[in-house]
Amino acid sequence: MLVLSSPVTSLELLASSTSREYYCPVPLNLYNSPTGEELATQAATQRHIKLLEKTITNQFIQVQLCEDGYLAWLSLNDLPTLKSAPENYKHKKISRQQIAKCIPKIIAFTKTAMAQPNYYFWGGTVAPNYDCSGLMQAAFSASGIWLPRDSYQQEDFVQKISDEELLPGDLIFFANKRVDHVALYLGDNYYIHSSGQDVGRNKIAIDTLSDKGDKVSTYYYEKFIVLDE
Repeated sequence: MLVLSSPVTSLELLASSTSREYYCPVPLNLYNSPTGEELATQAATQRHIKLLEKTITNQFIQVQLCEDGYLAWLSLNDLPTLKSAPENYKHKKISRQQIAKCIPKIIAFTKTAMAQPNYYFWGGTVAPNYDCSGLMQAAFSASGIWLPRDSYQQEDFVQKISDEELLPGDLIFFANKRVDHVALYLGDNYYIHSSGQDVGRNKIAIDTLSDKGDKVSTYYYEKFIVLDE
């Protein structure tokens, strides 16, 4: 049974152990800590969630997203929206060939997202507003391919190649001291990404991987990393 720091009647809906798996019938915001001050990510519709904490404080409970193992905090106010999953999420092995077949759809997803009114949203993984890694995760997950949540996690996850080997649909990464930005390569030195307001375009846009572009393209080119080094 869940032990609460204060009574929450909505938890009567979850009067079972935290080992159960749930799914999200609506998108939910998840936070970096039990203070709820900073968004960590969003759980899109139909994503599976496990409740992890048996002791709840500050009206938040720690959860884990089943598809990618991401840890975050959910407001107790959102608990009534969760539904019991009819069966637990099961990881599926996807071959390189299967992924390659999905690349046109993945690229199309990002371009469709770009065509909608949008702005850069830290923690965003749900249309229309994304952060950089949230856009990548959403684009690939729409084809049943799950990437880790954050850009540095995605960089650790992928196979490293040289920039001469880049093909449309490859992820490319940018770093200061560590990776902090990710984009989808489109070919011919162009890439699509969601970049922020201070040093980007505050939206999804296509930029060029070159030191001869505009201010935004030049800024990211200087941060571009070659993964096989």
